[in-house]
Amino acid sequence: MLRGTVRIDGRTSDRYPEGVAWDPTRRAFLVGSLATGRISVIGRDGVPHPFGVAPGVSTFGLHVDAVRNRVLVTYADIGNGERSSEATTYKQSGIAIYNLRTGQLEQRIDLNTPSLNPAGGHHGVNDLAIDAAGNAYITDPASDAIYKVTPTGVASVLIRDERLRSDTIGANGIVWHPAGYLLTVRYDTGTLFRISPRGELRATGLTSALVGGDGLALTRDGRLIAITNKLGAPGVEQATVLSSRDNYRTAQVRSVEPWPVAGPTTAAVTPYGTYVLSGRIDVLLAGGRSDQFTIRRMTR
Repeated sequence: MLRGTVRIDGRTSDRYPEGVAWDPTRRAFLVGSLATGRISVIGRDGVPHPFGVAPGVSTFGLHVDAVRNRVLVTYADIGNGERSSEATTYKQSGIAIYNLRTGQLEQRIDLNTPSLNPAGGHHGVNDLAIDAAGNAYITDPASDAIYKVTPTGVASVLIRDERLRSDTIGANGIVWHPAGYLLTVRYDTGTLFRISPRGELRATGLTSALVGGDGLALTRDGRLIAITNKLGAPGVEQATVLSSRDNYRTAQVRSVEPWPVAGPTTAAVTPYGTYVLSGRIDVLLAGGRSDQFTIRRMTR
């Protein structure tokens, strides 16, 4: 239980966790790893415990689907993993589905196939969201596509749009809004997009762009939390809380919390507050090495 826990500091041999999710069945966090691709369970003591096998070179977004006893994880290779190779860098790209209770890998779905990406190019999925029916929606910041995977594992392209494409990092964090649409942020420009279930894309009106927008999280009362960083764009390390009166056709900033731990990537909403992960990816990109991570609660 996290009640009263403001900050969790830990060390892990599975270095550089980028994604985090709250597991209500264990009352703990699940995190991935850029270095090894393995998944760990993190409690309030900060000690990692293994969860399942690594699905690929690196793991990124995680989502706990407790209703269906599943954990969905994106895996890819963006060149930073211990097992990165010419054969997999910006080619390996997919999602893995685990049994939430046992940690057993049940399905691995390749999202870089000729049928999904006939033009080839670079690919490397990052984040995912789940709708009420159990469909998963997955961003691919290296391309212009967002994929859909049904509960039975059938993959398709929900949308392919040049507005999602970037020479650096494109569409990154993604959430499903219970009113029936998706929200995703383009990392390099900070544009927030609203996407219908039919793949219709429109930019959300913002007073200021979310440059360096990485992870997104949606609270039960409909507020959107955007974590920005400067890992790959001139962003500001902070947690921005937005709300909307028109289903995110426009959005207003409610609060901004400068983040005191370097390299925040994404957030997990829990019954005890919203917690932000910093996995020392800034150290990795600077050429250093670290096994530390911090999961810290937002104060607002």
